[in-house]
Amino acid sequence: MAERHLHGATPPDAETADRRRAAIAAGHSDDPETAIRLCADPEPVVRAAALGALARLGSLTAAALGHAISDTAAEVRRRALELSVDTGICTTALLEDPDPTVVEVACWVAGERTDEADRSVRPLVRIATTHDDPLCREAAVAALGALGHPEGLDAVLSRLSDKPAIRRRAVLALAPFDGPKVADALQNALEDHDWQVRQAAEDLMLLIDGSDQETPSGKTG
Repeated sequence: MAERHLHGATPPDAETADRRRAAIAAGHSDDPETAIRLCADPEPVVRAAALGALARLGSLTAAALGHAISDTAAEVRRRALELSVDTGICTTALLEDPDPTVVEVACWVAGERTDEADRSVRPLVRIATTHDDPLCREAAVAALGALGHPEGLDAVLSRLSDKPAIRRRAVLALAPFDGPKVADALQNALEDHDWQVRQAAEDLMLLIDGSDQETPSGKTG
């Protein structure tokens, strides 16, 4: 099974580490001025920490977040994405990011942003079906399942022939969908070579059957 992106980097030098600590401390000591200043630091690790500090203080503006989303450093773009989930800032452009670690986070954000589903579903379909990085494909499949957008169903179904981790994710992503194609896919997944895929299919089928048996009063028949 593939490991998650570790976002590894060379440890910062002593001066950079000190500025990073200062950025983090600013978020715990009601010091937005320091955090704002360090958002312009030459080192990405400091800029990312400063963004987090501003968010902790409730001082992260749309302008600062928008600037960070277009930062030259993938580390900063990832942090900006994580902080954008509960904002109205559109981040679908980062589904096209050249860095796969950014794309993975962008997929997660897209899955949380149901208000952007009509805009994000097609890039997610493309990532799920054609991206070279399996972690990006898996994240895109999960996002399509979270959105439950009709245009995402065929892409989810197509991933039932991908790597085991992606097949498991695809089975779970079928939860919001229904119809004969979904029923057939779940039935086939019961015969998958991977036991976790089979288990996921069985659990989802039980959940669907239980839901179908509920009466209007909420009691099972």
